[in-house]
Amino acid sequence: MWSKLWDPVDTLQKGLSAAWLRDSVIRSNIANAETPGYKGSDVQFESLIAEAVENASAAPSLRGRVTHERHIAIGGDAEAFDMDAIEPRVVVNDATSARMDGNNVDIESENVKLVQNSLYYSTLLAKLNSELTRIKMAVNEGK
Repeated sequence: MWSKLWDPVDTLQKGLSAAWLRDSVIRSNIANAETPGYKGSDVQFESLIAEAVENASAAPSLRGRVTHERHIAIGGDAEAFDMDAIEPRVVVNDATSARMDGNNVDIESENVKLVQNSLYYSTLLAKLNSELTRIKMAVNEGK
């Protein structure tokens, strides 16, 4: 029971770590925008979560909780996806070249990604703060 209390916090922490990594990758792309032959990178995280959720929902993973020996078990035996197993990945974009020198970094696009990632990070941080406040209130019995 107590382990479930921290699941949202752990999930938000993983998202914050991915956003931090993405910030580092975007800043590296911006710093190397004029480096000949440099290939821009990106971080895959949200797509990995979406894929894991889709795969888990394709299997009959919904189970009813049996609290009495006379209850009928509902659902299959498939496990839901494991959030701990999902790690952000840095992927290099080798497919395109925006310039003659082989560099594929588009500075305007990277600046937009940087702003989007900053908003994403701030939103996750606010949600984490809300979750911690909720847990603190539960521990203090609503006081």
